[in-house]
Amino acid sequence: MGESTLKEKTSKGLFWGGMSNGLQQLLSALFGIYLARTLSPEDYGLVGMLTIFSMLALALQDGGFVSALINRKGIVHDDYNAVFWFNVFCSLACYLILFLCAPLIARYFHHPELVELSRWTFLSFVFAGFGTAHRAYLSKNLMVKEMAMVGIFSVAASGLLGIYLAWKGFAYWALVFQALVLSFMTNAGYWFFSKWRPSFRLNFQPVREMLKYSVKLVVTSLLGILNSNLVTVILGRYYSAERVGFYTQANKWSMMGSNTLSGMVNSVAHPVLASVVDERERQLRVFRKMMRFASFISFPAMLGLAFIAPEFILVILKDKWTDSILLLQILSFAGAFLPMTYICTNLLLSQGRSDQYLWGNVAQFLVILVLMYLLYPLGVTAMVIGVSAANVLWLLLWTWFTRKAVGYTFWQLFVDLAPFFGFTLLAIAGAYLVTAGIGSLAWKMVAKILVTAAIYILVMWLSRSVTFKECIDYVKKRL
Repeated sequence: MGESTLKEKTSKGLFWGGMSNGLQQLLSALFGIYLARTLSPEDYGLVGMLTIFSMLALALQDGGFVSALINRKGIVHDDYNAVFWFNVFCSLACYLILFLCAPLIARYFHHPELVELSRWTFLSFVFAGFGTAHRAYLSKNLMVKEMAMVGIFSVAASGLLGIYLAWKGFAYWALVFQALVLSFMTNAGYWFFSKWRPSFRLNFQPVREMLKYSVKLVVTSLLGILNSNLVTVILGRYYSAERVGFYTQANKWSMMGSNTLSGMVNSVAHPVLASVVDERERQLRVFRKMMRFASFISFPAMLGLAFIAPEFILVILKDKWTDSILLLQILSFAGAFLPMTYICTNLLLSQGRSDQYLWGNVAQFLVILVLMYLLYPLGVTAMVIGVSAANVLWLLLWTWFTRKAVGYTFWQLFVDLAPFFGFTLLAIAGAYLVTAGIGSLAWKMVAKILVTAAIYILVMWLSRSVTFKECIDYVKKRL
């Protein structure tokens, strides 16, 4: 693939990935605002307790085969077919196990209503089992536009259903059926746009060939899910559903922001980096450009969210969510570094280094487990600070791995990230001084956003940032 062709495909992928994730998160935000104002913290807490089980089952069902198929060269029908049927069987098996374990889950969290609630919630990964191979097909062929259309339509349809059910007084069931419809429509959309179709000629040899690579991704995914959900599991066991709800709400909004940015990058990072895996210097150039672009977008977006968190919670979601403010600020700061972490891990995966990906996550899980044990007596805020700090510092470990892979040094990491981090802090400090005297919370939030954005853009222009210039030039071409 030529330099110009790869650049065009990457730009196109980033454009559609960014637009898709941006619109999806905007829609999710609008729907989420209504639901947060309508439903109670307890409603969110009950559903939040089940998140870890759904995510673990999804990781087992996926099996790491999307990544394995993207890396696989000379791919044929039997490769997709084997993964399709393997995932279908796994998703059904996982659902049956969790269906039977529903009473145990309810007993652990001391909420009997979780028996029925969990059995409905877990249907979502059964739907996902039928779409894994098709998602891999779309990703491998960089059909980001089609995936964007699927995502936007699915979020819109499921969000409208959630609003209707909440309006009708269905409480936490509105969140459950919103998630079910989202999963069903997303995977149905993958089928619609994918040209590949499964057959009943079962041959699981490709699965066996991919297992050595994919099993490491599965274990890694499971550890990552445990890392990000340990707080919820402990809160659900020892605290009220309301406390779980406060954390769930804060985590939802911080993840909504970071996932928008991470999704935009992840839609192209793995396939693009894999396409130049045999050209070390070229792969390093592509990798560094992705890191700078992610920093340019992520720092102002996520640190800006932390900056406006008090006004956002009190004005948009109502004061019943006041206890979520500090948690949102902590999680947003940590989330600012998440897209860069994903780019590092995608580089390792593009080179087939699922072993490094695995051991990096094993170490992270053990560190967070110890932190949770030490910080649990100090309360929720201390646990969140500890986990967030560990996640930020872990970027250094992934950088160490990338240094071994393509020669990316810690100094290059500093050079790629520090300017955008510093300029963001400068913009926020300026906005804080300008808006300090505004009394209305609503107008103060608007002013904070506008002034921060204006200062950041001005600083980018004055510093003659290459990343900023490239983004402006690309947008001009599209207009």
